[in-house]
Amino acid sequence: MRHLLKLSLIFFVLLFISFSNNIAIAQQTVSETEYNERVKQLISYFESKNLDLETHLEDSRFSLYDDIGGRFRNSAERKTPTLEEYQKILGFETKKVKIREFMETYSAELEEAETSYDIPKYVISAIIGLESNFGAVIGSYNPLNVYVSMYSEDYRADFARAQLEELLIFTSERNIDVFELKSSYAGAMAFAQFIPYSLNRWFVGDDIFDMRNNILSVANYLAHFKNITGDIQGAVFRYNPSSLYRDAVLSLADEAETYFVSQQE
Repeated sequence: MRHLLKLSLIFFVLLFISFSNNIAIAQQTVSETEYNERVKQLISYFESKNLDLETHLEDSRFSLYDDIGGRFRNSAERKTPTLEEYQKILGFETKKVKIREFMETYSAELEEAETSYDIPKYVISAIIGLESNFGAVIGSYNPLNVYVSMYSEDYRADFARAQLEELLIFTSERNIDVFELKSSYAGAMAFAQFIPYSLNRWFVGDDIFDMRNNILSVANYLAHFKNITGDIQGAVFRYNPSSLYRDAVLSLADEAETYFVSQQE
């Protein structure tokens, strides 16, 4: 009797495993079907805009990032409760020293930007410091792969499609191989970390890895939104809509200004 019960138990366990695997396979098939349908929608959309996406998707360098939405949901701005903890993540103490070196190296470019756009050079430098560690970090993602991944998993799909359109326009006008570009997980590029929409509207110059162009572009962007919001605090918030980010930028800018003013006394 015990032997029969044991065999029955094994049978039901095996049946359950088989059933679970079939469900997983079915879910995977549905997912792949949904993905293929969404990609077809993208291709058709861009064909209507006279933009070639399909050729890029056939490139061997095209790939999808798993759970791209999770990278947004787990960002430091969303998960860090205090400015002090956020600053620790950013390496704020190190940046307080590096911003001095950066401002000395690019003093002429920063003066030009401040004069042309009426934006404090300290704020410009602080933003580049937070965005790319003063040009040392530009990201390890590819922007086209980022936006197709976002669209395919239906995470901020409208935003992803709009940015993908801007990206294809940007690279087409400048004859840039889109797969040669590096970005953040949000598709932001260059030392200023502009998304494609911002590149097409506020980036100054053609070379996105020229530091002068990046300095002027940050100033141009901030000047535009300072005019809309009425102050530099509001403009910085529009750069990255996080109060933690805004406060970290302005705090780093204050540290730099205090240092350079003290050197003149």
